[in-house]
Parts: sequence; structure tokens; C-alpha cells
Amino acid sequence: MSSVTPAALPARKPMNLHRLREMHSQGEKITMLTCYESSMTRVMDDAGVDCILIGDSLGMVVQGQPSTVPVTLDEIAYHTRCVVRGNRNVWIVSDLPFGSYQESREQALRSSVALMQAGAHMVKLEGGGWTAETVHFLTERGIPVCAHLGLTPQSVHALGGYRIQGRDPAGAETLRRHAKELAQAGAAMAVLELMPSDVAADVQADNPGMITIGIGAGQRTAGQVLVMHDMLHITRGKLPRFVRNFMAEGGSIEDAIRRFVLSVKDGSFPDEAIHGY
Repeated sequence: MSSVTPAALPARKPMNLHRLREMHSQGEKITMLTCYESSMTRVMDDAGVDCILIGDSLGMVVQGQPSTVPVTLDEIAYHTRCVVRGNRNVWIVSDLPFGSYQESREQALRSSVALMQAGAHMVKLEGGGWTAETVHFLTERGIPVCAHLGLTPQSVHALGGYRIQGRDPAGAETLRRHAKELAQAGAAMAVLELMPSDVAADVQADNPGMITIGIGAGQRTAGQVLVMHDMLHITRGKLPRFVRNFMAEGGSIEDAIRRFVLSVKDGSFPDEAIHGY
């Protein structure tokens, strides 16, 4: 299969929250990949990725941890600085890791300041309900926030494993309620992970001003995110059904990332019949 040429993607513009909202309002799908270091950031930037997530997934794919729970704030800040050095145009989102925001709003602020000073444009935190107050506290102080609902890996032990969330009516209603509360609190973006496609579509429809980024949440979100190691088929073992091996389709890492970008933009990824729930 032939490689994707640079001309297949539009000219790059530096990404900001206003531009992301404009893309969302115009129906252009938004692309996000995890990244943890400078060189790969440059490749993703050149390949047209809109957003990079310095995810606590680094605990599993970089550090070899059994979950994301052991990742520390200092480690996220370190990898954020690495990504920033390779970046020119991409919107950078950094995870608030487990234990860095649960104690209080003030702890969340201190942790967010550390990540913003490391170069992040936005911070991400997991869960709904009690987190809405924290989101409001942060956004009032000028810190853009991305929420995260559905499967929240930091709570994997409480959830009983990596299970699809919102399959029953009560669970779906809780997700919808939490999303609305977070949007009202000021969350500009929300990652929706491992939930039925119809539930994710409802969350987006209920909150048209919030940019929803799906991962295992179907095609009707505002954009899509994957863990870089998964979509390049570096991760070994059985992968979730929502992952597509883009490396198998191209001749290089950059080509694979370009294919991810184009497939999200044209709506061919994810395919509901293959990747949806």
C-alpha cells in the first residue's frame, strides 16, 4: 500500500483552544495521540496530529507497571517538558496522576500549576461527581481542563477491572449526569473511554459546547484518541477491540500516524461494526 504524502494534509496552524472549538463547531474531527518524548512529538506534529496527551498510560507502556496508579506528578511533569521541547503546533494535554488532585481543590491547583509550568496547555483529571467542584475551581483560575469519564484507569480496582461502563440504564444516566456537571463546571474537553457508542453520542449531544474525545466510545464523538504504542502495534498481548493497527498499513511510523489522522478526519476510524460497543 502506498504511503500518505504530506500534501494529503492541510497546512499546519498552531493549535489553541479557540481553534479546537472552531473545528468542533464546524464538524471537523479532532485527533489526539499519547506521547511521552521529544522526537516522537516532532513526528506527530509533522503528521498533523491536533492534540498530544502526556497520559499516565506511560506507567504501563513505558515503565512496565501493571496499571497507571504508580505514576507520579514529577514523572508526568518530566515527560511534559520532553514533549514541549519537540512541539511547534500541537495542543498539549497532561494527565493529573493518581493522588495528585483527590485530596483537595488546592492540591489539584498546585499539581496543575506544576504541569502548566512544565509546558502543558491543559490538564486532564478522571471521574465525575465530586470532580466538578475541582474543575470549576481550576477553570476559574485560568487552567483549561479536560475531563475523563467511562473507564477511568486510575480507579480500575474500584471498577473491578477494565470493564465497559454505562451498559445499563442507571450507569448510562450517571455518565450523562456527570458529563453535564463537568461541562457546566467549565471542562472544555472530555475523554470518553470504553462506553457504548449511543451513550457517548448522548453525552456529546447533551453538551454541544464540550469537545468529546472517544476511545472505545464509537464514532459520534468530536474526536478520537489512541495510545501511541497500541496503534503502532508496539504493545504486546491482546489489545482492546477499539484499537486499529495503523503500522500494518504503512511503511513508517510517520506514515502510520498520518493514516490515523486521515482516518479520523474522514470518519473511517473508528468503524462502529469493528471498534464500537
